[in-house]
Amino acid sequence: MTETSCKTYRRRMIRIIALAFALLALPLAPAAAGEDAPLRSIPGVEKPYETTAFDPAADAMALVDTALAAARQSGKRVLLVMGSNDCHDSAWFANAIAGIDIAGALMTRYHIIFVDIGAPRVGQGRNLEVARRFGFKNIRGTPTVAILDARGHVLNRKAAPKWRNAASRSPDEIQAELMQ
Repeated sequence: MTETSCKTYRRRMIRIIALAFALLALPLAPAAAGEDAPLRSIPGVEKPYETTAFDPAADAMALVDTALAAARQSGKRVLLVMGSNDCHDSAWFANAIAGIDIAGALMTRYHIIFVDIGAPRVGQGRNLEVARRFGFKNIRGTPTVAILDARGHVLNRKAAPKWRNAASRSPDEIQAELMQ
């Protein structure tokens, strides 16, 4: 064997040994996220990933009209939450804003309504005329959270669809963004 081939052989063996040790250590590492990982919680909410806030039988357009009329009377804005009871992000968002820590603050600023829009990305949309009324042609994910002024103008058009990852946000982060 030449000196060069010995060095190459040694480097390969060091890599193989390092890889073997790394593979041995893997079972000892804790699971980052999985069935055994604890779910996040919202204070005062037993099941934060479940909700009945989005009523599929409600007259969605009437809810919107009533909230806009109330906003004109009170000077508040409307927080239009378009989501689904079957969506964990929608459930998390609904439970977070209904929590004791956040609800009081939001009620001073918003009339909050929940509209069930189903799962439009997979062809199971409902009440999509509400989304279209406010210029949301394609709902990419739920929840889509629109902040409306009393005349029905969307004040957060670019940010509205970005709530589809709501379950990755803490209740404090949700409150901070909505109270800006």
